[in-house]
Amino acid sequence: MSNRLFQGLVHQMRDSIDATIGVVDETATIIACSDLSRVGTTNEFVSLDLSDSHDIFIRDGFTYKPFGSRVKPDYAVFVEGVDDAAAKYASILAIALSNIKQYYDEKYDRNNFIKNVILDNVLPGDIVIKARELHFNAEISRAVFLIRIISANDISAYDVIQNLFPDKNKDFVFNITETDIVLVKELKSTVDSKDLEKLARSIADTLSSEFYTRVNVGIGTAVVGVKDLARSFKEAQMALEVGKVFDTDKVIVSYDNLGIA
Repeated sequence: MSNRLFQGLVHQMRDSIDATIGVVDETATIIACSDLSRVGTTNEFVSLDLSDSHDIFIRDGFTYKPFGSRVKPDYAVFVEGVDDAAAKYASILAIALSNIKQYYDEKYDRNNFIKNVILDNVLPGDIVIKARELHFNAEISRAVFLIRIISANDISAYDVIQNLFPDKNKDFVFNITETDIVLVKELKSTVDSKDLEKLARSIADTLSSEFYTRVNVGIGTAVVGVKDLARSFKEAQMALEVGKVFDTDKVIVSYDNLGIA
């Protein structure tokens, strides 16, 4: 989708900038260009520079300006020419493309959408519409796990949990506070509450045994669709709060086993 976004803006800019302009990705493959015949070609010498910084650099008669949200640039704009005008055009294009990419990610990113749903930042009527736009399966069962860090070292528990659940189309991991991490896990229809507790236990054991990070995990009930994820999250919160009072020695607390529903 980024390719289409970038190509659309490059196409609009090509008449205003009297030079060949375009965008390369982190592998130095041209993904958008005012000269369509160059889309898909690669310059391996450019990729070496992309890994260094966000500074402007010049290669083979073109001026490049890397951009992206991470420390290592995701993309680079290129403008034909090596003069000050080319550098200015490249900087302006990098700003424009970076902002449009950020807007698109915030608007359509699934992880951000799920986070807003569980925090009740999306109107109920908009949830179904947005879920349809993002192609969420409304018939899939999911459960919310709230992982609260009790003690930790320099290892990022968030990164560890993300690596445990790498499929970003099915499972969603995000921070809501410095100590609270949410996992929204897609489930099979045969999964029951004991299976959820086993999964939570494996998360806690991995963090404890391999990374010396102690956590408590609250588990909400399994829900179908997207709208009820906020309820499952509140249940996971309640499980942790009640467990903190009545089951102080329990690492895993499931809402199903609280006996207060």
